Amino acid sequence: MTLAVDRPLWVQSDRTILFEVGHALSSEVQDFLPRFAELEKSPERFHTYRVTPLSLWNAAAVGVTVDEILDFLNRMSREPAPGNVVADIQDFLRRWGLLRLVRRPAGLALESRDAALLADFVRSEVLSQWTTGREPDGALLLRELARGEVKQTLLKLGYPVDDLAGYTPGAHYEFKLRASTARGRDLSVRPYQRVAADLFYSGGSERGGSGVIVLPCGAGKTMVAMAVMERLQCETLVLTTNTVAVRQWQDELFDKTHVPREDIGEYTGDKKQIRPITISTYQILTHRKSKGATPFTHFGIFAAKDWGLIVYDEVHLLPAPIFRMTADLQARRRIGLTATLIREDGREGDVFSLIGPKRYDAPWKDIEAQGYIAPADCVEVRVTLPEGERFVYATAEPDERYRLASCTGAKTRLVEELVSKHRGEPTLVIGQYIDQLDEIGARLDAPVIKGETPVKERQRLFDAFRHGEVKLLVVSKVANFSIDLPSAEVAIQVSGSFGSRQEEAQRLGRLLRPKEEGKTAHFYTVVSRDTVDAEFAQNRQRFLAEQGYAYRIIDAEAVERGGL
Repeated sequence: MTLAVDRPLWVQSDRTILFEVGHALSSEVQDFLPRFAELEKSPERFHTYRVTPLSLWNAAAVGVTVDEILDFLNRMSREPAPGNVVADIQDFLRRWGLLRLVRRPAGLALESRDAALLADFVRSEVLSQWTTGREPDGALLLRELARGEVKQTLLKLGYPVDDLAGYTPGAHYEFKLRASTARGRDLSVRPYQRVAADLFYSGGSERGGSGVIVLPCGAGKTMVAMAVMERLQCETLVLTTNTVAVRQWQDELFDKTHVPREDIGEYTGDKKQIRPITISTYQILTHRKSKGATPFTHFGIFAAKDWGLIVYDEVHLLPAPIFRMTADLQARRRIGLTATLIREDGREGDVFSLIGPKRYDAPWKDIEAQGYIAPADCVEVRVTLPEGERFVYATAEPDERYRLASCTGAKTRLVEELVSKHRGEPTLVIGQYIDQLDEIGARLDAPVIKGETPVKERQRLFDAFRHGEVKLLVVSKVANFSIDLPSAEVAIQVSGSFGSRQEEAQRLGRLLRPKEEGKTAHFYTVVSRDTVDAEFAQNRQRFLAEQGYAYRIIDAEAVERGGL
């Protein structure tokens, strides 16, 4: 067999794809390969992607065809794709649309082009608890509230369901975007935001109305949701991560829409307002008076009004109880917003079946090239544990090693050096361990924002940072999500949630609002070499590689000598 040595891909029989990163065709590969495959490893020269059923079904949901995928692999692979991989791609993509949920005169029905498949489900009684009868053509009639559970069950069996059963319109509400913000800035919906909203809405047909929009932090996911709200003209429930995020949503609605203040409700620990546009948190909805079998205190908010749309902000963080309630809400339109669909608990399949497939996913570098997010210089700085700490680390229990490696005093000294080099630039120091952050805050004479910081104090400090009154903040993971800090230019992360790519996306995202005169943001990760900290950092960097960011690795000594 003759190899096409001028091509950048090798397709392997285990459905992995090796990608030569520095190849002349890299940009074309990075534009299409992530649409149907997931990044697994990203060392310097060769990245490893894997084709999975879910990656293919997400591709199919936005119109990517088997012919497009096989043609791409033909053109880009050094040798023909193994026959079993071609067969798997064809088989998995054939399954998309094989099962459809539709609305018939008799009610909700599951139909298929493959009558034998439906007959198999009947014989196996997989769906018997939700089935109320059969149509003459063999379609299964289902209980209305079974819509979500049926989709979850069939996805786990390897059969995605194309949900075409439509949605209730919800209570009508006049929703209109401003031509310019309340502060006088032009408010044109950006081209990619309009495309994302259009793909979700899909002309109001049954093919639209549920799904996930993936955009970089700072690229305006909230604006996409508001563009959808303007198309739908209905009462809307917005769910987000914390009270600070609730109030940011309120500010965005006041600034960018004609919705009067009295029509926007806050449903949090502080206030319990149900209005045409209501904003709440995942935490308040999963609150119980006591652990165990007691009911969730505030779940009634889902049924409090005739919502036409539910917005799931930071959808990758959905807690299990919200998934359970969402299974009963399949007749409502649902939009998920996120910078990354990665879930550390592996429940991407539940996002797919209950919120909807990925409708739009823009490569971060594409948005950067259009000037809507800032370029970022990503640097890993490696420190060495002092001799005494190395002995303690080596003899520690495995579950203590990450804390020891993360909280070394060598990191604190390096953070002081980096902050000094960027003096005067708005800087965030981000970490996982509160005692470490308290020590860094004391050494830098900087305010620390953590879980116990009252909401009012968080808002005050974030506002001071936005307005340049505070140039340096030390923040815990409470600042990972839904916090808009457009002035941030430098981030230094000293510890994190183990190997979380999800967290990497959020932390880099704190920096990506466009800067004056096109300035580059600086994203530093401080890592203890030869420890589990370095192993976790390698996993986190997969996200950077997936989005096309290069990262440099330097020694702490180089920083001290003035080299960056």
